[in-house]
Amino acid sequence: MLHDIDLRLAAGSFHFLMGPSGAGKTSLLRLLSLTQPPSRGRFVLFGREVAQLDRAQSTVLRKRIGVVFQDLRLLDHLSAFDNVALPLRLGGAADEQVSTHVVDLLAWLGLGEAMERKPPELSMGQRQLVAVGRAVVGRPSLLLADEPTSNVDPARARRLLHLLLSLHRLGTAVLFATHHERLPREYGFPVLQIAGGCLTGQRVLPAPVPLSP
Repeated sequence: MLHDIDLRLAAGSFHFLMGPSGAGKTSLLRLLSLTQPPSRGRFVLFGREVAQLDRAQSTVLRKRIGVVFQDLRLLDHLSAFDNVALPLRLGGAADEQVSTHVVDLLAWLGLGEAMERKPPELSMGQRQLVAVGRAVVGRPSLLLADEPTSNVDPARARRLLHLLLSLHRLGTAVLFATHHERLPREYGFPVLQIAGGCLTGQRVLPAPVPLSP
């Protein structure tokens, strides 16, 4: 259970979120994505007091948030293409725009030959990439990623990081939950530490020391 959370994410910021299993990383991401309402306290999102929003207003705000869920939540009856295209279609994008954006993104993620396959026909790593593609295709204002590189090889993990960094440079605030220190050390963004449901501090991990030749 979360408690005593005091957090401000500025537009265009990038933070890693770290803590042991059960520390509250996923719960915090659910709160920020409006999936789980706060039981108390003040929660302001995009300048709006969340407790004062009705269902329609909450839906509008959710469209500005991209989420990579730990359990992925892909729709098994839809192809990889249609899973990624879903946010654009729900937002009313034209078919030509949807096709161009989704095809280009899936090709960049290395899924060009798999775009017509449905999730059960894909490997776990490929499903992870589809989930990331769905989260970023609409260029959200806030991107919440729960262990997005956990099932992909190091080369694809690096490619995903570069994709998220591109969004960050365009103004998206990114909160990236991970168990591993390698990425925070390599990229140098601040790390939010969480333990026992409470944020315990923020730090920047030192870069890895290069091996001597």
